[in-house]
Amino acid sequence: MVKETSPVNLAFILILLCASNVFVCRGEWEPTWSSRAAEEAEAVAAIPCSGHGRAYLDGLILKGHEPVCECNPCYGGSDCSKLLSDCAANAGSGDPYFMEPFWMRHAAGSAILVSGWHRMGYSYSDGSYISQLLVEYIKKLHGIVGNAITEGKYIVFGSGSTQLLNAAVYALSPNSSMSPAKVVATAPYYPVYRTQTQFFNSRDFSYEGETSSWKNKTDKNSIFIEFVTSPNNPDGKLTKEVLEGPNVKSIYDRAYYWPHFTAIPSPADDDLMIFTISKLTGHAGSRFGWAIVKDEAVYEKMLTYMDMNTMGVSREAQLRALKLLDVALEGDGKEIFQFAYSTMRDRWIRLKEIISKTKRFSLQKISSQYCTFFKRDRDASPAYAWLKCERQQDNNCYEILEAAGINGREGSLYSADNRYVRLSLIRSQDDFEILINKLKILVSKE
Repeated sequence: MVKETSPVNLAFILILLCASNVFVCRGEWEPTWSSRAAEEAEAVAAIPCSGHGRAYLDGLILKGHEPVCECNPCYGGSDCSKLLSDCAANAGSGDPYFMEPFWMRHAAGSAILVSGWHRMGYSYSDGSYISQLLVEYIKKLHGIVGNAITEGKYIVFGSGSTQLLNAAVYALSPNSSMSPAKVVATAPYYPVYRTQTQFFNSRDFSYEGETSSWKNKTDKNSIFIEFVTSPNNPDGKLTKEVLEGPNVKSIYDRAYYWPHFTAIPSPADDDLMIFTISKLTGHAGSRFGWAIVKDEAVYEKMLTYMDMNTMGVSREAQLRALKLLDVALEGDGKEIFQFAYSTMRDRWIRLKEIISKTKRFSLQKISSQYCTFFKRDRDASPAYAWLKCERQQDNNCYEILEAAGINGREGSLYSADNRYVRLSLIRSQDDFEILINKLKILVSKE
């Protein structure tokens, strides 16, 4: 059976055919200029790092020789084979290394070779900064997953969701002749909403604290912009806007609204939704996100923000996103989500088993729900554990865990009580195993 060539692979073949001296040998493509680059990439990827680290093309090079292994936390040595004693578990950052095994399995399909003359201009041939093919791939993926309605809406790209968050605030804010928009969020919430709004210090908007402070206080003279994170970071709960009224605008941060983190009860149909590839494929370093926008005027203002800020997302980032989504869409488009959900589910099973043996700590409770993607009831498997210290004397849970060799993020970062700590469950398997072992020791000491 002949395998159907995807649009992305076909495009790569055409590029090679038209732009280089590719010739056919017994019915097979024979590369010319691409051989050296492919050999370099393969050589670096083959450097042994004991499974506890990686070497990279852009990594450190030792004395002019081959790149050096960059070790996972708590591992060292020239090949990362040495487990370091008295090393703290890294459960702070949200680096999604848990997806790395999937992409190693799909090394050939996800690899990209970019020529030195690839997309040297500022824009695509249609004059825009947005790949229309990538837009179609995004729409197709949302259609398969069933997590967002894209029909009749506009899509704008950003350097990760971070850039799009402020672009959305700018687009929803009134003209400077009016009073500044009041930006609010419900605790516990992602701290960037506050810190980014305060950092830009605009005359068109200002951060005004928690949503609860403004409930039943909205009026026609004030514009409110409410950040809604669903599933929420840090506790993984599906949330909705709190404020109501014609002067209330909502920005839905849907970074974690994928089947590996939560049940998908229905496709989201919010006026402004933001997604990011970092929590979809795990490629946080590629810095690629997209917003799905209902109102054309808001979309145009977001485009203006992106044009003035960065003249769009880099063409290389869009190309990589295109290739990654091409792999995600292979077959029935479910393999990547089955892998990711299986990984997250297993991690949550192990974590819950440990915490069930103690009354000193507790985890957030999220009810099981029917998932339209997996077509069955399922428990949530959020990216983070929102751990609470239950003992009266443990009023700073971060310090309790830190003393036990576990580094998380304190609740106050999320405008919550410091009895809470966010623990990242999406890092590498090494990180997770170290975290589990540290928790076991801590619980056993009761």
